[in-house]
Amino acid sequence: MGNLGLASLLFFLGICLLPQLGSAQLRQNYYANVCPNVESIVRNVVKTKFDETFVTVPATIRLLFHDCFVQGCDASVLIASTANNRAEKDHPDNLSLAGDGFDTVVKAKAAIDAVPRCRNRVSCADILVMATRDVISMSGGPSYAVELGRLDGLSSTADSVEGRLPQPEFDLVQLNTLFAANGLTQTDMIALSAAHTVGFSHCNKFANRIYSFSAGNPVDPTLNTTYASQLRAICPQNVDPTVAINMDPVSPRIFDNQYFLNLLQGMGLFTSDQVLFTDSRSRSTVNSWAQSSFAFQQAFVAAIAKLGRVGVKTGSGGNIRQDCAAFN
Repeated sequence: MGNLGLASLLFFLGICLLPQLGSAQLRQNYYANVCPNVESIVRNVVKTKFDETFVTVPATIRLLFHDCFVQGCDASVLIASTANNRAEKDHPDNLSLAGDGFDTVVKAKAAIDAVPRCRNRVSCADILVMATRDVISMSGGPSYAVELGRLDGLSSTADSVEGRLPQPEFDLVQLNTLFAANGLTQTDMIALSAAHTVGFSHCNKFANRIYSFSAGNPVDPTLNTTYASQLRAICPQNVDPTVAINMDPVSPRIFDNQYFLNLLQGMGLFTSDQVLFTDSRSRSTVNSWAQSSFAFQQAFVAAIAKLGRVGVKTGSGGNIRQDCAAFN
């Protein structure tokens, strides 16, 4: 191979490897020499928030997911809108994000920056990843080590959210397509969907399943009939849209594999939940994790690690924000 051919090959390989460069810098104990107590600082803040309100758990988990799926895990979802820019958080798909998730990150950032050697040395993106790990553990889920080293993103626009987040009515193909676009497999998607074991939803997100599913059958036939009746009692047709319901009716305050047991009983709240069991292509995974909490937890830890590598910013592509809600 001539020099020109070799140079072309190297250039091509470099282009192919570019998407991996960001995640390559992530590692455990990234801040060991910069802010060695950062994980305990974050954990203490999260524990205080957790003790104040359990909403901290689903709010923080959902915040991470909504962040990573739009422009990568870069804390762009934390940016507040200004007169000149409508930020991600104000897109309709993000308006239901509970404030306790944002508050957790802001308070953790303040606690970290109160330590002189740590001030402005830890990214908001990494704080969100650590806080998510902590709320999962505190609510009964697995404990795991996190990879750190992300920078905060330099842009946040509501337009960037469009089409990037899964919707309650999605089928398996739509879910797989969206997750695959972020480097995640069907197995990853099913594992991460189980975060709904501690979440809640507003009635308008699933009203079509209990009132207007089809002309001949107003109730989705994949719904457990008793569960459907319970949902209709809590969410009448003219319900206040702010009324919320637990996504896991059995153990809503425990991060466990009950989500999959519920699917076996026709008690998935969203179409996108129940389809994981009704579609034969994903049913075996649901059955497996319904039987084994350990197998589910292993898969979840692997999946959330992969989620945390999506779109990581490095070098001139990001920085460490002084204020998580505003660009430097």
